[in-house]
Amino acid sequence: MDERVPYHGSVRVPTEPRVLIVMVHRPATGRSVVTRRAIEEIVAAAVRHSYGVVGFADRGIRASVVRRVTGREPGIDIAIDGSLRIGLALEVASGLPVAEVARQVDSAVRYAVRRDLRREVGVVSITVAGLEYRPGRIPEVPVATPTDTASESSPAADAGTVVGGAA
Repeated sequence: MDERVPYHGSVRVPTEPRVLIVMVHRPATGRSVVTRRAIEEIVAAAVRHSYGVVGFADRGIRASVVRRVTGREPGIDIAIDGSLRIGLALEVASGLPVAEVARQVDSAVRYAVRRDLRREVGVVSITVAGLEYRPGRIPEVPVATPTDTASESSPAADAGTVVGGAA
């Protein structure tokens, strides 16, 4: 038997044919159970990452207590009766087009549920319960203070550049 492998340029070319194994993916049949809490977590993550959403709306003191005790968002309502229905109560940042924020939230929620659960959402109902104005912090502007330039030397002053004053 000849143990040599012929060369084609700088690549070794085997003389015997290769075997190609093809694996066919067959989806498993059966059922899977997803809890309502898992669906809420998927929806909450999608909403939190949506542009313009400040948070979920608290519907009174009871909702605040529910959030603190159970860790669940009171602004999410899930109904499963043949189709999946999701209700959201949100607070949106002031100054943004509310319809565009709602459209983006709807799209994000539908995509997240389809990706994670492989199930279509029937209805997404979005209620904008409030607008929240969060003014940004005004950046501080450094104020130039007159210093004795004769006693201190800087590269700009040594180069003849006038910094912060008249020549």
